[in-house]
Amino acid sequence: MRVLSGQRAVKMVERLAARATELTAREPRVRNIIKAVRSKGDRALRSYAERWDGLAKDQLLEVSDEEMADAWKALPAEMRRSLGVAARNIRRFCEWQKPRSWTRRHRGISLGQLAIPLESVGCYVPGGRYPLVSTLLMTVVPAQVAGVKHIRVVSPRPSTEVLAAAKLLGVRKLYRIGGAQAIAALAYGTKTIRRVDKIVGPGNAYVTAAKKLVSFDCAIDFLAGPTEAVVLSESGDPKFIAADLVSQAEHDPDALSIFITTNRTLAERVECNVKELAMKNPIAQSSLRRRGAILVSASREQAREWANALAPEHITVAREDVPYIRDAGSVFVGDYSPQAAGDYASGPNHVLPTAGQARFRGGLSVWDFMKLITVQELSREGLQQIGKTVQTLAQVEGLRAHAEAIRVRCVHA
Repeated sequence: MRVLSGQRAVKMVERLAARATELTAREPRVRNIIKAVRSKGDRALRSYAERWDGLAKDQLLEVSDEEMADAWKALPAEMRRSLGVAARNIRRFCEWQKPRSWTRRHRGISLGQLAIPLESVGCYVPGGRYPLVSTLLMTVVPAQVAGVKHIRVVSPRPSTEVLAAAKLLGVRKLYRIGGAQAIAALAYGTKTIRRVDKIVGPGNAYVTAAKKLVSFDCAIDFLAGPTEAVVLSESGDPKFIAADLVSQAEHDPDALSIFITTNRTLAERVECNVKELAMKNPIAQSSLRRRGAILVSASREQAREWANALAPEHITVAREDVPYIRDAGSVFVGDYSPQAAGDYASGPNHVLPTAGQARFRGGLSVWDFMKLITVQELSREGLQQIGKTVQTLAQVEGLRAHAEAIRVRCVHA
């Protein structure tokens, strides 16, 4: 990691603030994969799964309930306990977060909203270097709390841990497919996999490009890129700060790890601790070398401005800084709130916006699995209260039939 200050730090912030999820180079290949799945269905899915995901000739695309049950039994007791604790914490937070239906009445007008779950969702659980069992929890549990009827999980080479977690949660449909082809199957459907209303979950650049390309035909959560970690601190423990930066850097060689401070002494101590902690972690080393930096600001106000300009996926701050953070996927407060806790078991979701998307949305939540439908009922007296207002506005817009729809009722009231 480099220690930057003055104009070098300012330019680094400006460059990172303008970052985006770059998918253009992969889109032509992904478009061809999507086209193949739409035209050839399961045949294309199986071909891709055998070629890229190690699907055996005699394996079905769909995982059986017996396989999930066997995986659960095969887990060590401590792993089963940990999955249970994490699932309960995530479920409890989702229950607190869940939107509610409501109705309000005033002077003959009844207004409200219905909080309705989506009918079906697809949850993408990456295979990658490690079994991301936590992603299964983070995508399936909020869908269940929302009340989604049909939850379909896709995962290339699902590990024993992923299969066991699916059994714990009661997942009914899990398929051994991944990549852009899995996104296409969820968006458009095949004989084996029925199409869904929305696709959620992180993935590699091909998965993300596929989500972008199908997003006009099937809703998606957002385009999630490589992991991002920012720590903003004046007097934190350098070992803790370094541990957070290295822990997020090990996710991906393209992960972003930034420490912001006004304290140059602390900056130098964090730099030393990062080097020590990353020594035995080649992925973190690569990430920190390419996309890691320590930025020394001229003032605390500037440090806060930089943090918001970066709009990071994760940010750790002191309690007094919390009111100043406007743009971030998830905020971690104080020395004993490691970002890794949020990745697994504290309760809030770890599927978070990256590439500056935290400027306009937060992380995955129960809200992503529901739709709010407004409801209104006007009595005769209620319509009379606003009738003249509606007629006036309709006439200004030249919509005479709108005005007449009001007038004809008010005349006979």
